[in-house]
Amino acid sequence: MNSYSCVRNSGRVFSACALAATFFYPFAQAQIAPGDEPERLQAGGLRPDVSAETLTLDPVVVSATRTPARASQLGSAVEVITAEETSRRQVTTLSQALESAGATPVHTGAVGGTTSLFMRGANSTQTLILVDGIRASDSNALYANFIGAGAPLGTDRIEVVRGPQSTMYGSDAIGGAVSIAAQRGSGAPSAAVFAEAGSFGSVRTNLSSQGEKGATAFNVSISGRTTQNDRENNDFESLTGAVRVDHRLSEAVNVGGTMRVFRGVFGSPGANVGFGANDPDREERETNALATVFAEFTPGDDWSGRVTLGGQNRDFVSENPTPLPASNARVMTRRAVLDAQATYAGWEDHRVTFGGTGEWQHFQSTGFGSPSGRPLDYAVFVQDEWTPVERVFFTAGLRRDEFDDFGGQTTGRATAAWQAVPERLKLRASYGTGFRTPSFLELNGFAPDPFFGDYVGNPNLQPEKARGWDAGLDYTLPNQRGVLSATYFRNDYKNLIDGFVFVPGAPGFFTSQNVGEAESQGVELAAKLRLTDTLVASGTYTYLDAKDATAGTRLLRRPRHAATLDLWNDFGRGFSAGVGATFAADSVDIDSASPFGARTAGEDYVVVRLYGAWAVNDRLTLKARVENLFDEEYAVVNGFPALGIGAYAGAEWRF
Repeated sequence: MNSYSCVRNSGRVFSACALAATFFYPFAQAQIAPGDEPERLQAGGLRPDVSAETLTLDPVVVSATRTPARASQLGSAVEVITAEETSRRQVTTLSQALESAGATPVHTGAVGGTTSLFMRGANSTQTLILVDGIRASDSNALYANFIGAGAPLGTDRIEVVRGPQSTMYGSDAIGGAVSIAAQRGSGAPSAAVFAEAGSFGSVRTNLSSQGEKGATAFNVSISGRTTQNDRENNDFESLTGAVRVDHRLSEAVNVGGTMRVFRGVFGSPGANVGFGANDPDREERETNALATVFAEFTPGDDWSGRVTLGGQNRDFVSENPTPLPASNARVMTRRAVLDAQATYAGWEDHRVTFGGTGEWQHFQSTGFGSPSGRPLDYAVFVQDEWTPVERVFFTAGLRRDEFDDFGGQTTGRATAAWQAVPERLKLRASYGTGFRTPSFLELNGFAPDPFFGDYVGNPNLQPEKARGWDAGLDYTLPNQRGVLSATYFRNDYKNLIDGFVFVPGAPGFFTSQNVGEAESQGVELAAKLRLTDTLVASGTYTYLDAKDATAGTRLLRRPRHAATLDLWNDFGRGFSAGVGATFAADSVDIDSASPFGARTAGEDYVVVRLYGAWAVNDRLTLKARVENLFDEEYAVVNGFPALGIGAYAGAEWRF
């Protein structure tokens, strides 16, 4: 427990942030000359306010094609969440940030709770999380705690790309990919310290500092929080940090590195009804560290490239002292990644990107028979972005992955975008294939059960596969007043792994098998609007029909209807305020009170939040928010009640 002492006391969290601020402040004071700052967005939380005029209607997106491209030229359905947006809305977890983008995360009630993403109906293991350019999740290193508990930092930009993305990123990117990336520092160096306290014994602190001096730029954020939540043994404490440093060696070469750490301690009481409910002393702890070094090259007008060497170390521990016998499980994942790509734009109307990825992983678990392994995966890919005529954009790509234990997988993706009315209407479509490799637990796990029969993994499992397509449009309102988007999508899945199949006469009676098929289809609507010079509105709505085609039943925890809404207004004189709402209806869940896992209707809910800020001067901003304004009683996951009404207030000091 000593390794987590830095987050067990809120005073220590604030002291750590203050100490870090004193370290970075001398560098921040060495400012470059006025007027030399690049015209780039500052890190979130470092500016006294954000005007409605800053609504970004055509952001540059990297994750959709691995190359910078304007959203207005992409055939993919994408969403960009900037650090300014998360700071302005006072969003405190990655789960909240993704919810605002219509990603419909499913969380187990309290702050820090386990969270899954069922993007376009895909399973929670079929959405890939990328952090600073390399994968941070797969079948063996789940993201559930990181997404539910990690903080969106002042360095972070989040991109959400929907639909199969295995052609760009390999395994696990079936429903889509979420890219979280620390941004390069820019402009005059500056810093900010934030502290907040509120309901449920909550304290949250944050330090952000970023800037540029000469050829060197930095961007750093550290966030700590502690809360008791609203149940016994449900305390949550965390520390999240990210650093990026860049140094330009020449006009053609930029080198740098990133470092990101998440550490969390979770009281885990389980469901509030049913067998094993309200566990008084089960605790989960996670440390997740990820680092990269990279080099970016632009040797000429036609060539550019990037090489990234990355590593990840994830250590997850679950301890349950009672009831007897006590249980203690530990899952360790180590990963090394080498990723290289080059882009050539010398052919008329074409931009070709090609490259390769090599990944080594060491996985070990002390539970389920202590499976372990050291697989090696390498892949090559190529993509062509083609503009045959003005305002028409095509992309087409192929990728080949080779695995130690499954052989090879080939995936492809193609998109089309047509600006039918210049600067006003874009029509788009995409098609892609994807796959997910089995986990070590599914392959080699073992779980003894003297009453119902043992579980034994199946080393002959094959990867899950999927294909998906979508078609939609984006309409830009006159005078750059906003963007309206609509998309229809469909995904088909096969070879889905059922992790608990009864096989009479088998060594363990239960095993994993490729027996499942599923399908999902639906409609996504989104809007970003500048209603007046001071009033900004955004919203999403998703209709989802997701079915288990093998069993003929609906997939669990996928609401047919999900929506978000956010309104924010700048009242002038430093005052601003906003209101947000989240809605979900018509889902199916597992009844946590049923000993046999009977199905039950999921809860419908509407949750409203209110937030506001007052920029007292250029340095000091006061903030306040109310979560679950009308004290809605609901549970996103059956048996895990969400928090009731909570009020929070804080102050931010910039220097």
